Amino acid sequence: MIGILGGMGTQAGLDFCNKLAILNRGKIDQEYPLFILYNKSNIPGRPESIGVQTKNLSNKSSNNKSKKKYNNVLKSLLHGCKLLEKNKCKFIVIPCNTAHYWFDDLQKKINIPIVNMPKEVFKFTKKNCKKNSKVGLLATEGTLKTGVYDKIFNKDYNLIQPSQNLQKKSVNKAIKFVKMGNVKAAAKAIKPAINELIKMKCKKIILGCTELPIAIFAFKSFSNVKSSKIFLDPNLILANSAMSKHKR
Repeated sequence: MIGILGGMGTQAGLDFCNKLAILNRGKIDQEYPLFILYNKSNIPGRPESIGVQTKNLSNKSSNNKSKKKYNNVLKSLLHGCKLLEKNKCKFIVIPCNTAHYWFDDLQKKINIPIVNMPKEVFKFTKKNCKKNSKVGLLATEGTLKTGVYDKIFNKDYNLIQPSQNLQKKSVNKAIKFVKMGNVKAAAKAIKPAINELIKMKCKKIILGCTELPIAIFAFKSFSNVKSSKIFLDPNLILANSAMSKHKR
């Protein structure tokens, strides 16, 4: 049984479940994977809890206020994972990139494996992109500032982010629009940031916020998502990894 801790945001969790099902499409009902989605939408905001909105990145070890915010998110994530563990899930996936800032502390307190989404994206990139090439990263400011992807990718790839102006006017807006359910506005908002990364010669672009694949692929077929030559969809990569682990 696959445990899915969603709600960060809800649209992204449902997108992951949809991709998990589509990867097994064509089989009879009984051959689809067993999974539990806990849509824990009351988890405190991840970017806000690491100081993004105050322009001061949380230092959980020396700043008491920041430590409290960090621990509040950790406690909520832990509650969700424990529920999935109690319900006999064999492993857990978390379709939220920013939440992986809490990954190490969370895994220490859980007795079943949590699949690390950024690491799965890195493994996929190594198979599909030459070493030392430029790879674009579209993500929340929280994911960018905490280095969730940088610490995994930096030895092998040159990660490129949009300009600060486009981060705010394009990426942040697109993520917000998806959370609001306005996918058409999100698709329009994200285009300038994509165009900038392409102009900067990025060979691949990681959609490092699970709202972004919804914005970019919402009106395209699943085959187009799978065959995309430039976009790396962490939700799809995580779904593939979950299916492989489930079968094993």
